[in-house]
Amino acid sequence: MKVIRRSEQPHQLAKPRPTFPRDLFFFYEKNTGVAHFHVEAGPDGRFPVEQAAGLLAMHCLVRGQAPTDYVVMVQAEDDLLEGLKEKAEHLLSAGKSVHSQVKLTRREEEVLGGVMRSLANKEIAATLNLSERTVKFHVSSLLAKFRVRGRMELVREAARQTPGSLPMASALATREAHTIAAGPNGFPTMVRPVTVVPLAKRPMTA
Repeated sequence: MKVIRRSEQPHQLAKPRPTFPRDLFFFYEKNTGVAHFHVEAGPDGRFPVEQAAGLLAMHCLVRGQAPTDYVVMVQAEDDLLEGLKEKAEHLLSAGKSVHSQVKLTRREEEVLGGVMRSLANKEIAATLNLSERTVKFHVSSLLAKFRVRGRMELVREAARQTPGSLPMASALATREAHTIAAGPNGFPTMVRPVTVVPLAKRPMTA
């Protein structure tokens, strides 16, 4: 522990430092940042050395540590923290806005549209005339850009950050609009196009 001493030379006067009331002294473990115990200041507001030394020695004995493994911290005064919360919230909002502006390529937008429609990579590849390996590459790129681990998280995060419809989703919706019709009980059914094949004329026999 470092001890700060006043200068022994009479002509060098120590500069007065502002004093703040310190009611509690917290002992934090350096490696983990966990507060294990705290002591209260004495009636005169000073640090209770004897009490703190006993508690610190006991904790070190039980945990197999040394006094240098701990750091003593005190609560800051309110006037020192003035404006801290407001500035932190402002920076947090700015950070969220920057994070939400995810830039995607045209192909990534198309692949993302397929992912958001719960299509498999093979189905997306067939729709976009790509190889399944290329689709996997774009999906991995999307996971990295949105900072998520799975497709479900990607869908949820993309829905929050990308307003409007994506290119592939719109294209597929337009393409499939004419093949879907209302069936019985209001459930949609797929309608396949009907092709009329002319029959060869056969001679009529009596």
